[in-house]
Amino acid sequence: MQLDFFPSRTLTLYLAKMFIARIVAMLAVLVLVLMALDLLGSSGKILAAEGNGQAELLTYVSLRIPQLIARFLPYSVLLATLISLVALNQNSEVVAMKAAGLSAHQVLAPLLLTALVVSTVSFAFNEAVVTRATATLKAWEGAEYGSIPQESSVRSNVYLTDGANILTAQQLTGSGDNINMRGVTWYQRNEAGALSQQIRAESATFANPGWLLENAERFDVAAADTATEGQILVGEGLTVAQIELDSVDADTQHFFELSRSIDAYEAVGRRTSELRAKWWHKLSGPLSAFLMPLLGSIAAFGLARSGQLFVRAIIGMALGFAYFVVDNAALAMGSFGGYPPFLAAWAPFFLFALIGETVLIRTEE
Repeated sequence: MQLDFFPSRTLTLYLAKMFIARIVAMLAVLVLVLMALDLLGSSGKILAAEGNGQAELLTYVSLRIPQLIARFLPYSVLLATLISLVALNQNSEVVAMKAAGLSAHQVLAPLLLTALVVSTVSFAFNEAVVTRATATLKAWEGAEYGSIPQESSVRSNVYLTDGANILTAQQLTGSGDNINMRGVTWYQRNEAGALSQQIRAESATFANPGWLLENAERFDVAAADTATEGQILVGEGLTVAQIELDSVDADTQHFFELSRSIDAYEAVGRRTSELRAKWWHKLSGPLSAFLMPLLGSIAAFGLARSGQLFVRAIIGMALGFAYFVVDNAALAMGSFGGYPPFLAAWAPFFLFALIGETVLIRTEE
């Protein structure tokens, strides 16, 4: 009986090369198809902005593709697992490997190692590329696909509260006293909590205290009257520190930056369960690719001529997609406090790792 976890070096390289080639192929197919479908729905909005053309469409594609790669890489690993293992089974290569004394775990070991490398690359890609692309794309969408802002710390669709009053901004740029808002709306409530007036403005700057709205238009709800005013000071209770905290977007911050934001939230007694769950998911999300060979392993075993190979492949696919459904549901539960953040991010991973290992041991070991 062979005690090494991996098979021979030659067989390991053969399986790893075959597996990585199929991952790349499946990822390319998924990204191309999904990008084409995405453009069908987004191209009209992009071209509606004045001056936009083919160059802006290509810019959108360059910003959207990293998001698609990050989201569908685990799916690609799952599909590549099923295709690879079904082919090995049909060609009796799995039978040959087991006849040579390899266990089911040893047959899967090269695929698991390759998937672990893919998970590591995925985490690095998310941190270095996806977060920046997401921040830029959200800022561009906030500007309704106009000129892409060049300032640092660009955030879009910011929602802030000052007591019962609300301040929203389509776009927020800069930091500290140099914060600038665009597409600003101020909702002011009376003592009874009813909306008393709404003020729209092109931009807002920090006035220390308060925020100075430029080119403002005031709508009085009680009088149903609209008046144009040059400048209006609002939100004197909104500090720069509060705005910087309220505008944190976990999808646009890398792992260590988000950790610092969570610490800042906790220091002022703010709720951090949603951010903490997404922080943990920055680790468990890419690592889900490592789980796919185990969930799809049922397709590797059983005689191809028995007629059950297709059913095994369907079961492997069902297990893989069930993981993604449970993972998204758990993350949603963690976002509003239904689950503890760690449990929301990691429970699906460990649950399906146990399920996959149980199925493999009971059926093959």
